[in-house]
Amino acid sequence: MKAVSQKEIKQELNTLSHKEIQDICLRLARFKKENKELLTYLLFESQNETGYIASVKAYIDEEFTLINTDSYYYIRKSVRKILRNIKKFVRYSQNKETEVELLLYFCEKLKHFKPSINRSTQLQNMYNRQLQLAKKHIATFHEDLQYDYNLILEELL
Repeated sequence: MKAVSQKEIKQELNTLSHKEIQDICLRLARFKKENKELLTYLLFESQNETGYIASVKAYIDEEFTLINTDSYYYIRKSVRKILRNIKKFVRYSQNKETEVELLLYFCEKLKHFKPSINRSTQLQNMYNRQLQLAKKHIATFHEDLQYDYNLILEELL
């Protein structure tokens, strides 16, 4: 089966009743965890972006405490998993300020992580890439926000 375009889906949704759309959304939520997470964000957390950011930061804190520090291999695997989930949460929000705030928080946690990431080239490169990405997004913000985020960025550099 070939998927149709977004335009065609939108047109078809316009012809459906409220109940039919609700049934489709619930059916989507059953199939994939990501669909359910996106629906949860859209229905419950999109109105309160600061609460959403706080919950993702709590998730980051929890995941950093669970990292197996026996070797740098396990640390890298865990940090990549955390970063992959952060990117997924940012994709739900589609807000550049949220992305920058979460990336800077991730970098802060990674910088203060014990054992130090300075002994692993891959972790150091991952840290630098996320800082560069945050810096790129900060450049598109309003001057006041740029100033605030650049102060945090300078601390991390």
